[in-house]
Amino acid sequence: MTKVKICGLMEPEHVQAAVEAGADAVGFVFAPSRRRVAIAQAKELAQLVPDHVMKIGVFVDATQAELEQTFRKVSLDYIQYHGGESAEFIEKVGLPSIKVLSVHDSEDVEKANGYETEYVLFDTPGIEFRGGSGEVFDWSLLKEVPVERMILAGGLNSQNVKEAIRQVRPFMVDVSSGVEIDRRKDETLIREFIRTVKEEES
Repeated sequence: MTKVKICGLMEPEHVQAAVEAGADAVGFVFAPSRRRVAIAQAKELAQLVPDHVMKIGVFVDATQAELEQTFRKVSLDYIQYHGGESAEFIEKVGLPSIKVLSVHDSEDVEKANGYETEYVLFDTPGIEFRGGSGEVFDWSLLKEVPVERMILAGGLNSQNVKEAIRQVRPFMVDVSSGVEIDRRKDETLIREFIRTVKEEES
C-alpha cells in the first residue's frame, strides 16, 4: 500500500490530524521556507508523533553539524536533502536519508542512480524556494525508477493523487500545499488526502 507523508507541518493540531488520519510520515522544514520551523518548535511537535510514524526533516545545503544536531534533538528518522548536496556528502554524514531531485526531464530522473540514499523523492522544481511549487511534473518520466525507493511529490492533492498512484506506483506520496487553504494546513484536507490514498488500495 502506498504510504503518505504530510510535509511542512507547523502546528500541533495539524500534526495530530495527520497522525490520527493514518499518515505514515510527517515532515518538518528546517530550510528557508514559509513553512520553516525552529528546532525547539519541531521538538515539541515531534512529541505528538508515535514511533510508527516517520519523522522527516527537510534541509537545503545544511552543514553536517546542523544536520546531526537537529536529527538528535528532534529525534528525526530521516534527513531529506533538498539542496545541491553531493552523494559523497550524504554518505559522509551517514544518517538515514532521502535525496530530492527536481524533475525537468529524464536526465534529472537518471540522477537517482548516483545516490545510495534509502529513498529518492521526485519533485517539481521550486519557484521561490526549493520545491513547494504546488505544480505537477510529467509522471511518465518515472517509468524506469525502482518503485521501492521512490517518493512522489509536486502538486499532489486529493483530486489527482489516485491517478498519480496508478501511473507511478510510488512507495510514498508527499503533500504539502495540496492540504492547505490560504497557505495554512487544513485538518479536513489532510484527512481527505490520506483517506483518498488509503481507499485507492483498500
